[in-house]
Amino acid sequence: MKAMKKLYLPLLIAVLVAGCGDKKEGTAAEEKSATQVAAKVNGTELTVHQVNYALQRIPNIDKDQIQAASLQVVSNLVDQEVVAQKALVDKLDRDPVVVQALDAARRRILAEAWMDRKLGTPAEPSETEVSDYFDKHPELFARRKIYRLQEIAIKAPKDKHDAIRAQLGVSKTLNDFAEWLKAENYPVKAAQGVKPAEQLPLNILPQLALMPDGQAMVVNAPDGLMVVMVAGSQVQPVTLEQASPVIAKLLQTRARQKAAKSELDALKAAARIEFVGEFAGAGKLGAAEVEPAAGVPAAKTIPGDEVDANVPDVPDRE
Repeated sequence: MKAMKKLYLPLLIAVLVAGCGDKKEGTAAEEKSATQVAAKVNGTELTVHQVNYALQRIPNIDKDQIQAASLQVVSNLVDQEVVAQKALVDKLDRDPVVVQALDAARRRILAEAWMDRKLGTPAEPSETEVSDYFDKHPELFARRKIYRLQEIAIKAPKDKHDAIRAQLGVSKTLNDFAEWLKAENYPVKAAQGVKPAEQLPLNILPQLALMPDGQAMVVNAPDGLMVVMVAGSQVQPVTLEQASPVIAKLLQTRARQKAAKSELDALKAAARIEFVGEFAGAGKLGAAEVEPAAGVPAAKTIPGDEVDANVPDVPDRE
């Protein structure tokens, strides 16, 4: 954040200094006030501080792009203000849905601001920590692969999962399995595409890395099962030098998440919290307690045929 502020300081100084030549003392206060204004909409002032705040939220902006970006920001702020003023005229700020959205945004911003101030910036991980993470995750780095995957998402209740897994085990090809799913009237979606290791879920990547081409596995999905087959793969390793910046950022993020959870737990322990009526069960859940996306069983080798075109296609899953 300090680096970003340094980046935008010249813009702020330029605006503040503008008009500071030979002025009469009687107009000095007015000129100083005017330099804080970037635009006016029906008399409502949009300030340089608002412009700088918006600029700080633009990632990877270069110093030579600031002037052009600031003009675009002011234009966008004017557009927003024009519409926002009309919304106030139409009394949308009293609409229950809008009131709820504003309240939710206020709550989120306050919570994030408190955590940011409390936690600060996590310490940089040591070279040893970075190297240790690199060594423990060869599937992401030293033995990183590019995978050509075929996927079939199956919507099915939990009491049908065992039967589906069993059918995959006896199917000779993926097409045979897809035909059985259609005959049983299971809603399915198929996808195929090429993805590097870092774009795949970390809970299944270690097993995928060990699977030979043509092998498939079944993983749990929120509303059923997902069959994933490695149709092909190519090793494209990443060196420790290349991976170090990414690993350092990941470790910092994890450290911040851990610290945030600790602070949250302490605050909740000191607060009086009541879950009422049908929401009583929410008291048994933790903020980070989400059911794992996949429990990975043993994989099965099947011929690497293409999924039947009759199975509906969907975009590659991120």
